[in-house]
Amino acid sequence: MYHDKKFKSVESSDNGEVNQATIFHYRQTGNTVWATYQGGSIVQGTLIAKVDEEQKLEMRYQHLSVDGNFKTGICHSIPERLPDGRIRLHETWQWTSGDQSKGESILEEIK
Repeated sequence: MYHDKKFKSVESSDNGEVNQATIFHYRQTGNTVWATYQGGSIVQGTLIAKVDEEQKLEMRYQHLSVDGNFKTGICHSIPERLPDGRIRLHETWQWTSGDQSKGESILEEIK
């Protein structure tokens, strides 16, 4: 479902670092998903996730910000199929570094 798909942020909490300039490139083998991401305030990032039977993702992520700081976190994503066939991911996340704050984001597949 996720292999070789690209996503971008369309909405994010103020305490997040992802914005519309951040592009995620997902890959999948079986129930394992991984991605690289960069753009906006993120120099380079990676994530790894496991997919459940409902195609929900439980992931861990890490990235280097343009301010030179490393950031890490956990995220749960719930997929929604849009009328045009693209995937929208509804995400709830929490930093595991820094202030440990929580937030929400929405990513949409780029065609």
